[in-house]
Amino acid sequence: MASITLKNIVKTYDGGHTVIPNLNLEIKDKEFIILVGPSGCGKSTTLRMIAGLEEITDGEMYIGDRLVNKVAPKDRDIAMVFQSYALYPHMTVYKNMAFALELRKVDKKEIDRKVREVAKILEIEEYLNRKPKALSGGQRQRVALGRAMVRDPAVFLLDEPLSNLDAKLRTEMRSQITRLHNNLQTTFVYVTHDQTEAMTMADRIVVMKDGYIQQVDTPANLYDHPCNMFVAGFIGTPRMNTIDVKIAEKGGRLFAEFDNYSVLLPERMQKNDYLKSYIGKTVVFGIRPENLHANDKYSDSENTNKIDVHIEIAEMMGSEIYLYSDIGGVNIIANVPSNKKVQSNSDVSLYMDTDTIHLFDKETEKLICD
Repeated sequence: MASITLKNIVKTYDGGHTVIPNLNLEIKDKEFIILVGPSGCGKSTTLRMIAGLEEITDGEMYIGDRLVNKVAPKDRDIAMVFQSYALYPHMTVYKNMAFALELRKVDKKEIDRKVREVAKILEIEEYLNRKPKALSGGQRQRVALGRAMVRDPAVFLLDEPLSNLDAKLRTEMRSQITRLHNNLQTTFVYVTHDQTEAMTMADRIVVMKDGYIQQVDTPANLYDHPCNMFVAGFIGTPRMNTIDVKIAEKGGRLFAEFDNYSVLLPERMQKNDYLKSYIGKTVVFGIRPENLHANDKYSDSENTNKIDVHIEIAEMMGSEIYLYSDIGGVNIIANVPSNKKVQSNSDVSLYMDTDTIHLFDKETEKLICD
């Protein structure tokens, strides 16, 4: 059993600086959970408290049913993989992987079996006699993973393990780590600032800001149903467009008004009684770039979802183009297929898929409805 429970966890450093005010989180056995957020949000501190490398100021932490607040890192049955790999430069790959088992006085034949078995899984068999300096970044990271794997830990903790790799290697290692989790069926807790890693790898994602958890959910639910503006802006590339709008009622129907536009809100919002309390008020209208279309087939029956914009920059991204414009001084990005062949410094009509819009309270930044 390798579930992890954090109850009312507080972390305060000397001098009174509190980085984790009150954190509660349940990580399930065999789950791949990823902590994301901007620098300084507390994600690495949380991971280090799970590892026992940071002392908990207050609260309770359990691994399985065992309270581990005062348990030394070596006795927590965890293995940690760092951003820096932390390999011993004077040892061969084989020795790096075997070292922890040798310290435990494991039988040499068992050590050899485990090291070679893990090396085969990670496809680093041919590097066992090399030293780290003779390896690429991706190979070193696999050695660091292998060193953790040979210990058969109940929990893997990974702290930004791919941040030192180039884009191509990061993509390859993402799929390798995902396969590794599927094969090992062990609890993985992974920290990254890269939301692409989180979206492609995690069973669930924990989004953090200023030491507080903003939302914990599956990648799909975080993307489709963000609970506030921070999560909506942090998850998704390019980030969600947000525009201040006024909620208006005309002829018994609700509209979002901004600049010279009046967008008819979708049926699900028309029926939302809570939204009606915002009539006459300013709220934040959110729509993702891929839900702005340069094709009139997306026009609604009354053409209220059409906006005419001047494209300042058309950024070719291969199969898609990012279109940068502004509406009333607000920067807007649309993500359209590259076959549209939209050019920089041109005028286009964009059509909103209003079924995908989100509305947020301007003061609290919390979701009103989506």
